[in-house]
Amino acid sequence: MTDPIPTTGLELILITGMSGSGKSVGLRALEDAGYYCVDNLPPELLLSFVALEQQHSARRVAIAIDVRSATSLPLVPAQLRELQRQGVAVLTLFLDSTTDTLVRRFSETRRRHPLSVNRPTTLEGGVLDQHHALVDAIELEREVLADLREQAHVIDTSVLRPAQLQAYVKALLSAPANQLTLVFESFAFKRGIPVDADYVFDVRMLPNPHYEAELRDLTGLDGPVVEFLKQYPEVEQMYRHIEQFLQHWLEPLARNHRSYVTVAIGCTGGQHRSVYLVERLAAAFGHRWTTLKRHREADVMKPKAA
Repeated sequence: MTDPIPTTGLELILITGMSGSGKSVGLRALEDAGYYCVDNLPPELLLSFVALEQQHSARRVAIAIDVRSATSLPLVPAQLRELQRQGVAVLTLFLDSTTDTLVRRFSETRRRHPLSVNRPTTLEGGVLDQHHALVDAIELEREVLADLREQAHVIDTSVLRPAQLQAYVKALLSAPANQLTLVFESFAFKRGIPVDADYVFDVRMLPNPHYEAELRDLTGLDGPVVEFLKQYPEVEQMYRHIEQFLQHWLEPLARNHRSYVTVAIGCTGGQHRSVYLVERLAAAFGHRWTTLKRHREADVMKPKAA
């Protein structure tokens, strides 16, 4: 049995991800939480910058690194491992969005993608050529950032407002380090599957409170909806199947040094069935694991400590 690595007292959060996914919003949330934040630090300076902050007795540091440093990004995974070996508590957050969402955001802001290339366009095909060029740049960025994404906790910002993203980042900070954290997320299939989900469960086949007039405007947080769903054996069966699956695999995931596991529960509108099941699962697993609840469509997020 190896001795535990001594900690230095420094917490480092690396925030990275797709251009247009909200990294500046996430960095502001970290700054509000008391982190000293640096945007667009060249990866070549990461180790020396952290060493300097340690000399200054810094305790909380957040660094944004993205595709603007594309040529030196391959250095980052090894640098993070070295910092962990030195005892620095490292958390990597990767902000992601669907390609359609990123295209829309770039079009609305008229910003250029960092990997875009100026190309001459014809009068007839100019708009179409620009669209294809932007999609190509986004897909290239995904390839460049793939290794960092693989090692990070992913946050899907496709349908999040800035205030939601800030709240989610701050909720993650409440989770203990060096311990598996479960993120239970309800969502609506009609608005897309969260790209940050490790496991997705479809519960659209369960009885739908939406078709009960007195329940339509309520959510799975409300007592009448809870009582409606509790009366159906298939709802209980679905809950038990998800619970048993997670009970079986969470220990192996924790032994594999996973920091976060996101479990997404989806129904048609993300209002009744998925919210109800997320609440039950978070309550059940909160006795053993640190859990975070997020109701994507209801704009509700509540941390729950183990």
